[in-house]
Amino acid sequence: MFKKFLLLILVIIALPFIVALFVDRGYSVTTEIIIDKPVAEVFDYVRYLKNQDNYSVWAQMDPDMQKSYRGIDGMTGFTASWSSGKDEVGVGEQEIVRIDEGKRIDYELRFYKPFESTDFAYIETEAISARQTRVTWGFGGHLDYPMNLMILFIDFEGMIAKDLNQGLVQLKAIVEAQN
Repeated sequence: MFKKFLLLILVIIALPFIVALFVDRGYSVTTEIIIDKPVAEVFDYVRYLKNQDNYSVWAQMDPDMQKSYRGIDGMTGFTASWSSGKDEVGVGEQEIVRIDEGKRIDYELRFYKPFESTDFAYIETEAISARQTRVTWGFGGHLDYPMNLMILFIDFEGMIAKDLNQGLVQLKAIVEAQN
């Protein structure tokens, strides 16, 4: 009887690790909004990483976070670093890794605390008409084994999409208010 009980405990402990072997490790989120401004105006605003402080939900979570910068904002290689005592903000940096002028900016996000991870994000702008621009904000990442098991229990994509959508609504208000 003791052996069966011990075997049952072992199976209960091992089962999540076995399931995690078959759970996708990656996640990806894409959101978009239409802004009533020409694509050049919108791109000229989003190209500057420091402007994310005005519309990114994550940049606004801790008004007391420490920030530092390296490079020339709006150019490949520019890096914005942050450090916060709040776990939902943590410590990390975001670097502009590629710019397709007037169309797309790619970022690499490096998180150091409360967990280590390297993820990617991008912002695309597309002219719909002379006075309207579609802005797409994408974010993707992965969770290493066995942490990827959390994907089954936590809606990472839904949480990130909510924050990106809120950021795009704020971006729309800011850019459309500019003369």
